[in-house]
Amino acid sequence: MNLTPGLQGGHQLRLLRGGEALFPALHAAIRGAVHEVWLASYIVHTDAASAQLADALAAAARRGVRVRLLVDGFGSRHAIAWWRERLADSPVALAVFRPLESWWQWLQPGQLRRLHLKLCVVDGAQAFVGGINVIDDRLDLNHGPLDAPRLDFAVGFEGPAVAQVDAQLRRLWARSWLGRDFGDELRLLLDASHPLTQLRGWFGSQWLRFRGAYGRAQERRRERLAAEADDTPVRLAYVRRDNLRNRHAIEREYLRALRGARQRFELICPYFYPSARLLRALLNAARRGVEVRLLLQGQFDYRIADWAARALYEQLLDKGVRIFEYRAAFLHAKVALADEDWATLGSSNLDPTSLLLNLEANVVVSDARFVADLRQEFLQASAGAVEVQREAPQPGWRGWRGWLRRGVVAWLAQVYLRAAGGGSLY
Repeated sequence: MNLTPGLQGGHQLRLLRGGEALFPALHAAIRGAVHEVWLASYIVHTDAASAQLADALAAAARRGVRVRLLVDGFGSRHAIAWWRERLADSPVALAVFRPLESWWQWLQPGQLRRLHLKLCVVDGAQAFVGGINVIDDRLDLNHGPLDAPRLDFAVGFEGPAVAQVDAQLRRLWARSWLGRDFGDELRLLLDASHPLTQLRGWFGSQWLRFRGAYGRAQERRRERLAAEADDTPVRLAYVRRDNLRNRHAIEREYLRALRGARQRFELICPYFYPSARLLRALLNAARRGVEVRLLLQGQFDYRIADWAARALYEQLLDKGVRIFEYRAAFLHAKVALADEDWATLGSSNLDPTSLLLNLEANVVVSDARFVADLRQEFLQASAGAVEVQREAPQPGWRGWRGWLRRGVVAWLAQVYLRAAGGGSLY
């Protein structure tokens, strides 16, 4: 397997299935925070899970922890006012990425490029990365209460890659907050008799404060990792997608894994309409004898997503790719495994929105034990899924109707990407 160049050893890693596992882990980390908590989420809601997390963040901030919360202006638009009110009596700072609070903001360029990340870093020492939003597993924004919890995953980890998650959150915060942290200080400067002297002193004190707090947290992290180095062999890479230098970073990891796979490649993905080169890599892997299995959404919440995935079924099945539709509940996990030593999970779907527009983040892991645990999750989920049979007719996708539908899906994808400035799938 041609492994990711950025893989680093010395990580401790926990696989977390659903909010049922993630939220208690987040609460424990926040309760133990000493200096800083950074959290970003595409969706935050107003349910009990959201209230508990908001209260945990507020409690940490009241005891002196610097807490910064970043949410997406579209994904969380229904809940932003609720969170602001919930946090009003606490020092928690809430920023909104690309807000949509006024009608004119919908017309601004780039509004289709959303912050789709689900990240948290505590004291620069532990990070959480995955696909799980801040909402109960048994609740859906469009469908209300669910009979069964969504299938979704995250990882919690410690190790060198935490610094990369931390750095990204700080950059995104600075971009979204636009200097509001300096508001009170600037007002004081206007009233000062010697503003330049006060400004110089303020920056000096802030730098010393930051260097002391952050330095102590980093020193503790280095000491812990050095002491546990022999027990933490997990190699992990943090891979982010943005619209600058890392536009195709996550796609490249999938391509690398598919081209290097020898025995098997397994994928869990709710929104599946990959780029032409990813589709070719899937077909080529199956053609050379790799067992390729896809676990896709069986309960679609958007009709166009249903069309997009089914538009590719015939081509995939003809090359020997096995397709399973997950119908036990809504599918939200974004997971892939190759052979025995490669896995990725995170926020990125394999569709135009994730691959070419949104800010996304995945982890790539090279560890036999972790891959085996994640494969068990895949097998358990696919055991209850319905396999799509090659011989069975796909209603509406045969003959001229199928040809027309596939053409419409491809055309809509290209129009959407051109409107969003995201380039081409091909």
